[in-house]
Amino acid sequence: MPKKKKKLTLEALSQQMTNSIGTTNSLIIHTLLFIGIFCLRIFDIPTEEILLILTTAVSLEAIYLAIFIQMTVNRTTASLASVEEDIDDIQGDVDDIQEDVDSLETNLKGISEDYLEEDTDEVVVVSALKDIETLLKDLQGDIKILKKKGLF
Repeated sequence: MPKKKKKLTLEALSQQMTNSIGTTNSLIIHTLLFIGIFCLRIFDIPTEEILLILTTAVSLEAIYLAIFIQMTVNRTTASLASVEEDIDDIQGDVDDIQEDVDSLETNLKGISEDYLEEDTDEVVVVSALKDIETLLKDLQGDIKILKKKGLF
């Protein structure tokens, strides 16, 4: 159990570091550090040693930045995979709804024909069926619009 807690802490720390690196504060801190490294010349430290310190620091920072960037890419990839699965699920639901609407429309036409064969109040039945058919067409139009917008 402690291993998992440590992993979560390290992951949280890396997330904080990744979020803070691209900020204005980070830019200011880095600028001050680089100025500070060149100010070592005031203390009679040879220029070669200053450049060695600077080169080492910049190289290490580049390695860590590459790691942080890869971690962000990995998180984003995992997040996109999850969103893609959700979109696939929604698309399946939309397809199911479309099939249900088509089936209802077919059944509606069959029912209207059955009622017209019987000698019931045709005007009322036909009017109700036309209202239902209009509603189904509106639903189909809404589904097409949602598909075009990429929501389904």
